[in-house]
Amino acid sequence: MEMEKDTMYTVTVYSENQVGLLSAISSIFTRRSLNIWSLTVSASSTPGVHKFTIASETTEDRISAVVKQIERRVDVIKAFYYKNDEIVYREIALYKVETAPLLESNALESLISKHHARIIEMNNNFTVLQKTGHCEDTLELYNDLKNMGKVLQFVRSGRVAVTKSDHEFVDEFLAEREEERKRILGE
Repeated sequence: MEMEKDTMYTVTVYSENQVGLLSAISSIFTRRSLNIWSLTVSASSTPGVHKFTIASETTEDRISAVVKQIERRVDVIKAFYYKNDEIVYREIALYKVETAPLLESNALESLISKHHARIIEMNNNFTVLQKTGHCEDTLELYNDLKNMGKVLQFVRSGRVAVTKSDHEFVDEFLAEREEERKRILGE
């Protein structure tokens, strides 16, 4: 029997904004010894519904079990998991670097152009750059900046993602649930 290879999965969890849900979801990953690579929580396109976006590297069997366990929670509307080729995803990174070494090297403009980054703050002491992209892209700019001068601070956001589907699956699920409710109540 061949072992299933670990793959990066993105789990999306839809819920109302409930106190303690983040802790409950992270404990499901912890109990299954799964590392969360990134986690982002924000409002979704559906009014009143929040979206948790969680990246984790594991097997499909394990991520499927996690999603099923998450969905058993009363405060979760619906959860899904996706492979990278089923979604469009990005992260944002901020880099705070010393200004003087950047200006002395005359390489700032070409570095910004090469990495499709942008300056969002600049003064005599420091410059803050912003870059969006995949993890590898943001790390590549970090390494280039580190080689040019002192990186004072570096931070990356968690993954944000949308599906490549033509519609929002949670909206479809909520519409089906509302139809079922109406059918049961005889409306």
